[in-house]
Amino acid sequence: MTSFDLDLSKYSLGWNDEVEYAFKSEKGLSDRVVDQISWWKGEPKWMTDFRLRSLRTFDRKPMADWFAVNMPNLDFQDIYYYLRPKADQTDDWDDLPEQIKATYEKLGIPEAERKYLAGVTSQYDSEVVYHRNRSELEEQGILFCDMDTALREYPDLVKQYFGTIIPPGDNKFSALNSAVWSGGSFVYVPPGVNCEMPLQAYFRINSENAGQFERTLIIADEGSQVHYIEGCSAPVYTNDSLHSAVVEIIVKPSARVTYTTIQNWSPNVYNLVTKRARVEAEGHMEWIDGNIGSRLTMKYPSVYLMGPKATGEVLSVAYAGAGQHQDAGAKMVHAAPETTSKIVSKSISKDGGITTYRGLVRVEDGAYGCKSHVQCDALILDEESESRTFPYMEVGERDAQIGHEATVSKIADEQLFYLMSRGLSQEQAMGMVVNGFIEPVTKTLPMEYAVEWSRLIELQMEGSVG
Repeated sequence: MTSFDLDLSKYSLGWNDEVEYAFKSEKGLSDRVVDQISWWKGEPKWMTDFRLRSLRTFDRKPMADWFAVNMPNLDFQDIYYYLRPKADQTDDWDDLPEQIKATYEKLGIPEAERKYLAGVTSQYDSEVVYHRNRSELEEQGILFCDMDTALREYPDLVKQYFGTIIPPGDNKFSALNSAVWSGGSFVYVPPGVNCEMPLQAYFRINSENAGQFERTLIIADEGSQVHYIEGCSAPVYTNDSLHSAVVEIIVKPSARVTYTTIQNWSPNVYNLVTKRARVEAEGHMEWIDGNIGSRLTMKYPSVYLMGPKATGEVLSVAYAGAGQHQDAGAKMVHAAPETTSKIVSKSISKDGGITTYRGLVRVEDGAYGCKSHVQCDALILDEESESRTFPYMEVGERDAQIGHEATVSKIADEQLFYLMSRGLSQEQAMGMVVNGFIEPVTKTLPMEYAVEWSRLIELQMEGSVG
């Protein structure tokens, strides 16, 4: 194979800013830290109690075996769990402090909002600092705000659904998030309402040894539609940061939800996320997951198909460069008859990077007439990199139709020769092959985000050959 040097760990968002904080918790986890978080937020007693119970669960809960193997050196007591910027939340861009405004200007948030977003939430470390809705959302009765605002203004809705899809006891990191969560998004779409433009949230870790623990709750009522998009970034430090989010989605009968992640963490972030949707009769849930960067990502968006004829889909792409491990996948649980699911996983590894597909398809007893198809494709760009696949199938009905196919490939000399003979450089040819490999996922994105994703990939290729 032709020799080339492709640096997948190249990261373009690695600056950090000097920001003043109104409050910075002491390092480590304790009742005192959890109480301080809840006190600063002015939360009701039921939420404070929920946090403290979750901390007890975290202390008792063992680390899953494969988690422990992947991150043996993660020290939970060497992390700041709450960093509150001095800036109060605003809906006027000009009111933000100059340091924070400059950060988001570099990331293109104001431009994105002006062009094609119905609403924008921007979270900086532990708190949402900017939120703005277009007037059309209010006219349609759509609720879109940060989770802290939702807890104050829509407490009954939050209490009804919070922690019901992903309880604190689900895993060690859902317990951690439940104890120290801060920020994140809340979305409620009324029955029959179609939110035609995407809603976006942007999450940035700015500080060293920091944790970010946003909590997102999306409720799509009967017959409604919504597309939510999140982006992520962090500076590059010598010490590690932790991102551990929880995303809960309720898809009511005949509703449709699309959740898109364009993640571009720096190589020192542990990205450990629990995402799950409950889908009722004839509803549809689609996760679109793009992962570049992070030291370790462990993320398995899941769909619980609870109503007849519900459908679910996960489309994911992961890059792993030097010193990086992308352990990603999906879970589909067919708990009702005539439900359908699809998983498409694409991974690319280089410079000793490791990609892992870890997935589950389960068909419960009594869930007749179910169909599921899993497709895992890995592209390995050198001899040192690895691709691993751990598919699990648990089928409780004889008539279930379950398919699984997997491929592992390298870029052939013939492909590069053909493209280079048409006038492309080796770098351009490599980029074209990689873009073609992930095209089934890219084409599902809105045009603006497909362009952003392609640019991120081009940054990985830039100056990397020859």
